[in-house]
Amino acid sequence: MQVSPQKSRIAVAVFFFMSGFGFSTWASRIPTIQQQLHLNEAQLGAVLFALPAGLLLTLPFTGYLLRRFSSRYIMVIGALLFNVMLCLTGFTQHVWQLAVVLFVFGFSRNMFNISVNAQSIGVQALYNKPIVSGFHGIWSVAGFAAASLGSLMVSVNLAPSWHFLIVGSTLTICGAIFYKHTVHQRPQPHERKTAFHPPDASLLKLGCICFASMAIEGTMYDWSAIFMKKVVHAPKGMAAAGYAVYMVAMTLGRFTGDTISKKLGMKTMLKYSGALIFTSLMLAALLPYPITAALGFVMTGFGVSCVVPMIFTMAGTIKGKSSGPAIAGVSTVGYFGFLVVPPTVGFIAEQFNLRWSFGLIAMLGALIVWMVGKMK
Repeated sequence: MQVSPQKSRIAVAVFFFMSGFGFSTWASRIPTIQQQLHLNEAQLGAVLFALPAGLLLTLPFTGYLLRRFSSRYIMVIGALLFNVMLCLTGFTQHVWQLAVVLFVFGFSRNMFNISVNAQSIGVQALYNKPIVSGFHGIWSVAGFAAASLGSLMVSVNLAPSWHFLIVGSTLTICGAIFYKHTVHQRPQPHERKTAFHPPDASLLKLGCICFASMAIEGTMYDWSAIFMKKVVHAPKGMAAAGYAVYMVAMTLGRFTGDTISKKLGMKTMLKYSGALIFTSLMLAALLPYPITAALGFVMTGFGVSCVVPMIFTMAGTIKGKSSGPAIAGVSTVGYFGFLVVPPTVGFIAEQFNLRWSFGLIAMLGALIVWMVGKMK
């Protein structure tokens, strides 16, 4: 059945919203989960490692599925599993249970995100103007909305089990309603060998910048609320609000970044982004007060908002290189940052404190500035 472009665009936008809302719902209640399971920073860092591990280790399997089935089928299965795992995280009673659920949560997020991005390309083919970036902006809006709701749920002492159950059930109903309007894409079979190649010297700088940015994003997702609670000693409801202001800034940055980068140029924009990240995280680490920490998180959100999209654009337009393998190489290096660095923050915090952890993470902003200076 032929589906109208407008309905398809709305349907895929709903699934992007589901992805952002579900993930940020989990992130907003990490401090509560930590308290319920009596975890210290090192233990929390270790168990949080399960989510990105599940995401990264199952990438080949998701690619296998997308080569054989339409992305809409993989998307709806991934969305359903994603919502179920979100609900289960609130009912875990032991550390090993949380680790297992987070690993599957990471796998479901991988299935969901890759397939919904494939759907966005299918919708883009129905339009004569670029619309894909708007979907990512919607993801950020959803993240902000979920973080705000999480702050409210903390303030009224609603248990994560009920919070996650309400959100997961609602998102599942939304997916069931809008699924019929998604795009039916025929699977595009690829050769058996992977299209990924390790980045060579010309792509390594871009990969390092991507690594730094995704490491900072992962750290903010996992640790911003805990930093506000344990270092800043912010009021109860403000701990999750710290994550919310970060998401607001990231959202605004994504909607305005294209216009700014056209005026400044991507290289200059990347330098400013790295400098802003370094300054903002050092501000939060050196002056851990509610106002200064919140300001630091806002600046960090603006700083990281457009780094990865610009890096992917630059990698895909290098002369003499195929865009697919180039972007695959750079993004894989970036995912290692998302995988390795956030759990490391917990181990550093256990040995020293979270202020030291955030101060060291701020150096990744300086790394971005330095690597951009090395680019031709």
